[in-house]
This record gives sequence, C-alpha cells and structure tokens, in this order.
Amino acid sequence: MADNAPVTLSAEDGAVVKRSVLPGGVRVLTESMPGLLSASVGFWVGIGSRDETDGHLGSTHFLEHLLFKGTAERTAMDIASSFDAVGGEVNAATGKEHTCYYARVLAEDLPMAIETIADMVAASKLDGQELDNERGVILEELAMNDDDPSDVVHERFALAVLGEHPLGRPIGGTAETITAVPREAVWEHYRQNYVPHEIVVSAAGGLDHDEVCRLVQEGLERAGWTLDEAETPKVRPRPELPLVPAEGSTELVVRPTEQANIVLGCAGLTATSPKRFTMSVLNAVLGGGMSSRLFQEIREKRGLAYTTYSFAAGYSDTGYFGIYAGCTPAKSEEVLRLIDAEWKKLAQEVVNAEELERAVGQLAGGIVLALEDSGSRMNRLGRGELVRGEYEDLAWVLEQIRSVTPEDVRELASELYFRPRSLSLVGPFEDASVYELAAGLKHQ
Repeated sequence: MADNAPVTLSAEDGAVVKRSVLPGGVRVLTESMPGLLSASVGFWVGIGSRDETDGHLGSTHFLEHLLFKGTAERTAMDIASSFDAVGGEVNAATGKEHTCYYARVLAEDLPMAIETIADMVAASKLDGQELDNERGVILEELAMNDDDPSDVVHERFALAVLGEHPLGRPIGGTAETITAVPREAVWEHYRQNYVPHEIVVSAAGGLDHDEVCRLVQEGLERAGWTLDEAETPKVRPRPELPLVPAEGSTELVVRPTEQANIVLGCAGLTATSPKRFTMSVLNAVLGGGMSSRLFQEIREKRGLAYTTYSFAAGYSDTGYFGIYAGCTPAKSEEVLRLIDAEWKKLAQEVVNAEELERAVGQLAGGIVLALEDSGSRMNRLGRGELVRGEYEDLAWVLEQIRSVTPEDVRELASELYFRPRSLSLVGPFEDASVYELAAGLKHQ
C-alpha cells in the first residue's frame, strides 16, 4: 500500500478495523469500538531478543527499560507523570521477535499517549548514567526470575529444544550479558533497529482511524524522524520449514527446592503453520484446563501435582511444544511416565466427539471473552500484523477452530510425539537419576 488511504478489514458488532501505511513504512492498525470511553495503543518494533548480534546481547531488554528514562523533550518524571495525571497505564514488553510499548487511557487522552510513546520510541537519549542505574534494576529483575524455578525450567526448556538457535536465548538476557553490554552497543542496537519501517502502531477503543494516523505521523516527525514516502514496511522472512533438532537434550538445574519442576517436549510449529489451530485444540484436550487429560489424570485422580499443563510457542521459523508439571521430587518418575502415557494415547487414539466439542468450546469462548477490552484488541492487531502480516477476522478464526477433526488432533499429536524430545528439570536431583529418567523417555 503506497498511500495513507485506510482499508477497512473487518466490522464485527459495530467495531471497524482499518489499516494504513504511513510515510516511512510505518503501519497503523485501529479498531474503533463505538461507545467505549477508553483506548489502548501500542507501538510495536519488529525486533526481539533473537535479533541481537554478538556484542549487543541483552540490548533489546535494556531498551525496554531505557526508553522510559527520558528524551530530548521529556524527563523520566515527565513520562511517568503524564500517565499518572490522567489515571492511565503505560508499560512495555520484550519478546523473542518483537518489543511493544503500550498504554491504556481515557479516549480523550489518547493524543497524549501517542505523542509520548512516539517520542520515547524515536528520540530516547539513552543517558549513560541512567543506563548504569537501570543495569542494576535489570539485574534485580533477572535475579527475581531466577528465584522462580518455574521460570527457570521454561527458560532451560527453550534452550534444550532450540540449542544454539537465537530463539533459545533468554528474552531478558543473562546477568553476564547485561553486565557486559556497554552503552555504545545498546545505542547502536537502538539506532539500527528502531526505524520507521520496523514500526507497527495498533490502537483500539473509542478512536478515529484518521486521527490516530495523523497523531502517529506528527509524533514521530516531531521526535526527529524523517518519514520517507518511498519507504515500505519490513517483513520478517518466513522459511517454509521449521528447524527441528537432530536429537533431544536434557537440561538440569540442581536446586534445593521442595518441588521438582519438569518440562518435557519437542520442536513444534511455526507461528504461521496451517496446523496452528489443530495445535490449539490439541493443547485444550491434553492440558488446557481442569477437564484436560493431564489435569484429570495427574492431579484429580492421583494427587501428584498441583499444576500441570501443556503449551506451545510459535515463531517465524520454528517453535516448541511442551508439557509442564510441578511435583514432589520422589514422584518425578511417576509423573513423567503419566505425561508420556497421555501424550502417547492422544497420538494413537482419536478423541471422542464430546471431548472435542468441549475443547473447541473452551477455545472459542476464551477467544471471544479475551476481546472484551481495548487492550486485548490492540494486542491482536499488533501481533497479527507482525506475525502473519494480515488481520484474521474473528469469525474466520472460530471457523478454523471448529473445523478441526479428531483425526487432525491425533495426527499432530503423533507427529510431535515421535520427534526428538527434550527434558528440562529444576529441583534436588542427582545427575545420574535425571539421565536415567531421560533415558526412560527414549522412543523404542
């Protein structure tokens, strides 16, 4: 799209979705929700932790913090007080393939939110003293996460499945990378990647699309960006095949915890895989709720764990699928045996009609309920543009989920079950016992 003419993509329950491309390749997507007195806006940068190069490791997460520390026009206090003064919320999140700076405010305060975040994204100073101060804050954040064994086991699982692939790195960096990265490297990462054609702005709530486009363009230009009419959006390449490791691996962290934290899984699907809807149904059946097979078999029938579930993550070129449980260390072998048995059963036998209907109903209801607020809709627009490059109509998504068959679920479960599997554990284990557990999970 070369001009700024909005294109209407969908209209559901009175809400209208529009998309425009501004000069510079900045993409703007909005969902106007009549009658709503609030609005949410997110500035998405199509750069995540996987995009860091040697010497810049940890820079993406560092920027998430530093952009709140001041620009040429605003101090850190100015940014914070702008939102506090109107009862708004502002925050940021770093992912493996994107970073988002977002806010939720009254609709009348949306111009302030857009102008402030545009200034943060385009004109942050990255002051050296602020960077050194924030280095300590980030190290405390990482230490806090490291004290949570459930966080640690998931980080190690990504490493076990993806290995040296950039997606296997922790999103927030490590204490070593955060300590080592200099201000010059963070600044270079910022100037190279925070550029117009990497930006997606999504907004939802009581708003007007044309006004949002005007505010975004004016805000970025006021902050010093030159928006070239000839520039087009940048889209992340999408290889046709996911990366599948040659063999599974085991990651062990020995901790004197009361519980063992366990994740068993394998390489999964890409974010754009046609089978992603089948994966959603599979997850709902296997470990997506209190009626799921894992919850019923491990917790309800046997009382072996308080928490157990399955999950999946998809990225542009690979993904992973896993099953988590937290249990008494002495029960680890039994819990792993049950996880394997339920996974294998799903791979060998089709689910019955009642179970499939329940899983589809759970997903459909969850999707619709999640779109009851402007923040969820803003997220849906931004993620859809960055991940798939298109907006997926709610009715179409629900149709895809409802079209999944029992055989579809069985085939995908079988495909995953016979991939090389990886195991991550955090708890008071002996190395030898862990590798015996891993050996017991090998396919015969």
